[in-house]
Amino acid sequence: MPSATPKIRFEHVGKTFPLRTPRTARAAPERFTALQDIDLDIAPGEFSVIVGPSGCGKSTLLDLLGGLTHPTRGRVLLDGAPVTGPGRDRGTVFQSYALLPWRTARGNVEFGLEAGGTPRRERAEKAAEYLSLVGLDGFADRHPHELSGGMRQRVALARSLAYDPDVLLMDEPFAALDAQTRESLQEELLGVWRRTGKTVVFITHSIDEAVLLGERVTVLTSRPGRVKERVTVDLGERAPSDDPRSSPEFAAYRHRVRELLHGEVSRAQELERSALRGKETAA
Repeated sequence: MPSATPKIRFEHVGKTFPLRTPRTARAAPERFTALQDIDLDIAPGEFSVIVGPSGCGKSTLLDLLGGLTHPTRGRVLLDGAPVTGPGRDRGTVFQSYALLPWRTARGNVEFGLEAGGTPRRERAEKAAEYLSLVGLDGFADRHPHELSGGMRQRVALARSLAYDPDVLLMDEPFAALDAQTRESLQEELLGVWRRTGKTVVFITHSIDEAVLLGERVTVLTSRPGRVKERVTVDLGERAPSDDPRSSPEFAAYRHRVRELLHGEVSRAQELERSALRGKETAA
């Protein structure tokens, strides 16, 4: 159940970006509103998934939490303190693995620890521990080009976990993987989350992935992104061999999230068509 004190809080958060330089010095630049009036609490240890149509600001939300950009209005709080920049209390896993090609799997996991001044022996121990945690025993000396896509993503996950962040931020980390590898890593991630108790914020386009992974699924509206609804998911206890995707509970949650998204996707597509017509008219 959610804690009375949230781990993460978005308070009336809005984010706009300038579109282009004004033609005259007096003219204000046009602005693009990515997020508008976001209010969102995430409990300690929660696996929170965010879904929404393309362009609704999902990745921007994650960038705000990661401290890579700042809200235009409102504030983002972590443990009650405003997020003012990146920090070692947050680890990020991207869709692109962002591994250093000249380093081995072990070397990539050790990279963040080196930057933090961790002694060499401790770095080696932690790298071995977290590579084992993500199922890569025996692959520590392989370079990224010697690993499959799923293995590279496991290395990226181990690297983020190794310096023990409180919060794990994941921006569509499995989107580029084949279906079988994706399912395997979903189960692996759930296992890591249960063992470590990390707070996870996970972005995805997949409704099935959202329902499978998330304790709570936040559905954003089409641009500008706002919180449309939060769906609490409870698939019950299950044995490792059970597939919850075949259960009636899973089907019901999947239908609910899809229903919430359907109108927003249609609106997003209409916005894109309107923008295209505007460009054609201007041309």
